[in-house]
Amino acid sequence: MVTSRIVYEGNLRIRSVHVRSQQHIITDAPVDNMGKGEAFSPTDLMATSLGNCMLTIMGIAAQTHQFNIDGTTAEITKIMASNPRRIGEIKVELTFPPNNYTDKIKKILRAASRTCPVALSLHPDIKQHVRFHFL
Repeated sequence: MVTSRIVYEGNLRIRSVHVRSQQHIITDAPVDNMGKGEAFSPTDLMATSLGNCMLTIMGIAAQTHQFNIDGTTAEITKIMASNPRRIGEIKVELTFPPNNYTDKIKKILRAASRTCPVALSLHPDIKQHVRFHFL
């Protein structure tokens, strides 16, 4: 089954539709690459996908082991490299709300984040820095 349909709308803007849900995502070229920067850039989405994937896999682990990570946040910082222009580094700052996480749960969450399919799919030259903050 087709995953998405994508249309170039002009002026470096792209509309993508997730076929199953009909949800839309718009991307723009970033300001530092001839764009308006009025929406996520494709590389922003790639970096953001890493955080989304990690939270999803950690959420599955939480359900499986019967603990809660509701309200956990991720801040993503994408750092570009040049020659050729590409993502060089992605920083992920995960902050977990107060919940008296045991050492065992923290270990489960750290391990789950490393098994995220996006993290495993990124080229090894892309540095992934992940920090966990348990409040």
